[in-house]
Amino acid sequence: MYRKSQNPDAPEEAFELPFEGKLCEENRWVILANLIPWAEFEEEYAQNFSEEMGAPAKPFRMALGALIIKEKLGISDRETVEQIKENPYLQYFIGEKSYRNEAPFDPSMMVHFRQRIGRSLLQKINRRIVRQARGFQREESSTKKSEGVERRKENRGKLLIDATVAPADIKYPTDVELLNQARKTTELILDILYKSLKGQLSKKPRTHRKLARKEYLKFAKKRRPSRKERRNAVKKQLQYLQRNFQNIEKLIEKGASLECLSRRQYRNLLVSSEITRQQQWM
Repeated sequence: MYRKSQNPDAPEEAFELPFEGKLCEENRWVILANLIPWAEFEEEYAQNFSEEMGAPAKPFRMALGALIIKEKLGISDRETVEQIKENPYLQYFIGEKSYRNEAPFDPSMMVHFRQRIGRSLLQKINRRIVRQARGFQREESSTKKSEGVERRKENRGKLLIDATVAPADIKYPTDVELLNQARKTTELILDILYKSLKGQLSKKPRTHRKLARKEYLKFAKKRRPSRKERRNAVKKQLQYLQRNFQNIEKLIEKGASLECLSRRQYRNLLVSSEITRQQQWM
């Protein structure tokens, strides 16, 4: 059996408190209560009950409000009832007309609330709340736009903000993995430049890439490397990088051209060079 509430939804100012106070309009539960169209979905909720048989069920606002409180606070059913008992804002949220220092329902009723308010009804309520909230945001944004028009005209120039005051393609220059990526980039560029001079050179410049990768993996597998181990790993990767840059310069002196690189490869070469410079400075 289900009986509709005879009292219309009262504003927060009419909610009675035993200590002669009033609810704050800016409280999050008061704001959320104003966004939810309780009466709009009460008819669908009432279809779960008989009009004549059974004891009167708890109101729709109390059932839905209790479920929202439980999910929003991340608490158990029993704790939800205790929080509602102690908090006048939560009592207003579930539709009570005045504060009462007693539990509005038994914690076992939360199981029935979840069964009666199905997933399809919750999805409808969520969509309705989102549309309602967007309407409020549009009104606020329209007022703020008029205030911000004059401020936008005063903005001049471009601000670059980063943890290291550096371009976004360069990470914070203390990472061994970053040096390993730069080393692999220079090895790829060495292969390309050597390929363009393959008939003019007797042998390919040595890069020690297998040994460099082995040393990097040995460091990367450690969960908590010490400062000394990290410093040694950075030093070794820097040595491989410096050797690769020296080999690149020798290939260029012998006739290789950077024009054979793609735009992305040339950009990665510049970034690797900047990473090496930063690490050497540090």
